[in-house]
Amino acid sequence: MLITKADGEREPFNPHKLVTSLKRAGADKTLAESIEKDIEKELYNGISTQEMYRRAFAHLRESRKETAARYSLKRALLEFGPSGFPFEEYLARLFQFEGYTTKTDQIIKGACVEHEVDVVMTKGDVTTYVEAKFHNTPGFKTDLKTTLYVKARLEDIAAQRKATGAKGSMHGLIVTNTKFTSQAAQYANCAGVELLGWEEPSGNTLQDRIERAQLYPVTALTTLNHREKIALLGQKIVLCQALPQEMEALKGAGITGHKATRVLEEVGALCVPPKSLE
Repeated sequence: MLITKADGEREPFNPHKLVTSLKRAGADKTLAESIEKDIEKELYNGISTQEMYRRAFAHLRESRKETAARYSLKRALLEFGPSGFPFEEYLARLFQFEGYTTKTDQIIKGACVEHEVDVVMTKGDVTTYVEAKFHNTPGFKTDLKTTLYVKARLEDIAAQRKATGAKGSMHGLIVTNTKFTSQAAQYANCAGVELLGWEEPSGNTLQDRIERAQLYPVTALTTLNHREKIALLGQKIVLCQALPQEMEALKGAGITGHKATRVLEEVGALCVPPKSLE
């Protein structure tokens, strides 16, 4: 049985991969295997990964909303669109959790021209200039063109730092909520530009770092509809952890009474790290 990935490629259905993704979200072995069996009965040749996700999510949501929210993390990041601003703010919060000092939307002077940098983060004497490439389509990859212009930008900033005697070292980092093309990854590795995406680098991907930090976006909450999520993002609320202290923001999004209680209950469950599962 072949399934169709977001980029159009086809691959054989792998039940172990589905079970692993469900367990990673916090489902225990029994629940994960039960859902996999149900999904397998519904499969048809060429089914899209999006449709498989939708069905697995529906099963999870019926039993454990907080697990469903973790399972929907990749989709939740896609819902930051169409503007990339919430993604940049979200990354800044994630890097702050990791011990960095961050600033968003900075104008940095280069030797030749000024550059708009999405996130500038510092730790000790190291400054990292971050290019955030947000996509709201799962099959869209960050390509070679992006790594080429980021490298040129970094060289211009480095030349200015050298000319002015700036202290410390600098790095460049490209972050995407989807994937990189193989050419982009090859060039970045050769040119010394760091990449962070849904599958890069191995063992320390964007998904890995979010799950370690337990910093889930408001768009992951299953108790919110699309309009409510957009209303909260419009008020610059990007983390679900912030909602208990942002009751006015909830009210501004039209979330009151019993609905607000249910939302906060889900926040309380989601923001507790999942149990380590075998």
